[in-house]
Amino acid sequence: MAITRLEQMLAAVQSKPKKRLAAAFANDAHTIEAVCDAVRRGIVDATLVGDEEIIRSRCADLGIDPAVFQIVHEPAEAKAAARAVALVRSGECQILMKGLVSTDKYMRAILDKEAGLLAPGAILSHVSVIEHPRYPKLLICGDVAVIPYPELREKIAITNYCIQVAQALGTARPKVAVIAASEQVLPKIQATVDAAILAKMAERGQIKGAAVDGPMALDVAIDPEAAATKGVGGEVAGEADCLVFPNIDAGNVFYKTSSKLCGCEMAAMVAGAQAPCILSSRGDSVLTKLYSITLAALTAR
Repeated sequence: MAITRLEQMLAAVQSKPKKRLAAAFANDAHTIEAVCDAVRRGIVDATLVGDEEIIRSRCADLGIDPAVFQIVHEPAEAKAAARAVALVRSGECQILMKGLVSTDKYMRAILDKEAGLLAPGAILSHVSVIEHPRYPKLLICGDVAVIPYPELREKIAITNYCIQVAQALGTARPKVAVIAASEQVLPKIQATVDAAILAKMAERGQIKGAAVDGPMALDVAIDPEAAATKGVGGEVAGEADCLVFPNIDAGNVFYKTSSKLCGCEMAAMVAGAQAPCILSSRGDSVLTKLYSITLAALTAR
C-alpha cells in the first residue's frame, strides 16, 4: 500500500532491518533530539560525531541518556564531517546526517575524491517529500537544493531518484510530471524541450518504472480540473506523484512556499551517494529531521 502521509513512514520502516546513522558534528539540540526520537522509536541506531562534552551537555539539558548513542569525539567541525563520512564509507553506518556542520563542509566531505561517498560519474541530487494538506498523496520533488541549473543528463538522474523514492514509499509505478512554465514544447524555452525528451525516453523504456510526462505547468500536474480545462490528457496530468523542476529557482521557491505559507510537513535527503545523506537545515524542526531520518532509513541499502 502506498504511503500517503509522512507519519505512515514511521510504522513502515519498523518492518525493515534497522540501519545505523552517523550524525556529523552533532553538537546541536535539534539534531540530538530528532536522532534520539528515531532511536527510541526503533527506526535507527545512531553514532554521534562531535564534541563529546558538548553532546553530553546538550543531552543533559534535554533529559536524554547519552547511552542511547555511540559517541565519537571529534571537536573540529570539518574533521567531524569527515569522520562521519568514513563511518558510512566503511559500512559501519548506512545513513549520513548533517548536524551543526555548515553545508559546504558537509558536502565537501561527501564529495572528497579519495575519502568521500561519491562513485566516479555519479550525480548528487536533493529529493524532498512534501505532505500538502490539500493534496491527497505525498509529492516527491527534485531538485530544490543541490543542482542549480541541471542539464539533461542531470535531469535524468533527478527523475530516477524521485522514482526510486516514490517506489520506496509504496507507489509501484509513480506518475512523474516534468515541470515548466507551459505545456507546449517551445524551442526557446529549454525546460520544455528537456521535459519532452524525458517523456519520450520514458515512453521508450530509457527511464523505467514510471509514467513520465511533460512539459507541464504546475497546475496541470496536480489539479485534474486545470488539466481538463487546458485539454491535457494522459495518466500523469492532475495526478502527479513526483515533480521534476526545471531549476533550483523554481524548486526552492515551491519548497519554501509549501513550508512557510502552507505549513506543510517535509522530509528530505540527498540521493546519488553510497548512502542516503540527510541535508536538513539548521533551522528545520525536530519533526522534519525525524521524518528525514525515517525517509533515509526506508531507502538505505
